[in-house]
Amino acid sequence: MLFVDKNRSIYISNTANATIIKIDYRTKNVSIIAGGSSGEDLNQLSWPEGVFVDEFGTVYVADTRNHQIMQWTRGTTYGNVIAGEKGAGSASNQLYYPSDLSFDFEGNLYVIDNGNHRIQKFTINKDLC
Repeated sequence: MLFVDKNRSIYISNTANATIIKIDYRTKNVSIIAGGSSGEDLNQLSWPEGVFVDEFGTVYVADTRNHQIMQWTRGTTYGNVIAGEKGAGSASNQLYYPSDLSFDFEGNLYVIDNGNHRIQKFTINKDLC
């Protein structure tokens, strides 16, 4: 999946390599901005799919096989889990193979919770974003 920000930079989820890649519109530089190896640690992703980037350059990723949504602040080498708890599940605080995400103008997070055949809405702590 991909996302284009307001500066026309392109963000691509490279699922097989467990990374999010940024192609800078102005410089044409290609860089890895999230992930780097497959796994469950906060500096890893497992089959990332949907990606969203806010106006501050914070990257949000549907970390599909880890059943969570990760937030990567610009310049960091690790992320934070902002949605999805305690592995795969169908409880309101759990996800099962999330595949895409987006935010509304009020900052609410919407997640396609693919394995549960639903769309989840999360109110995110604004202090984290």
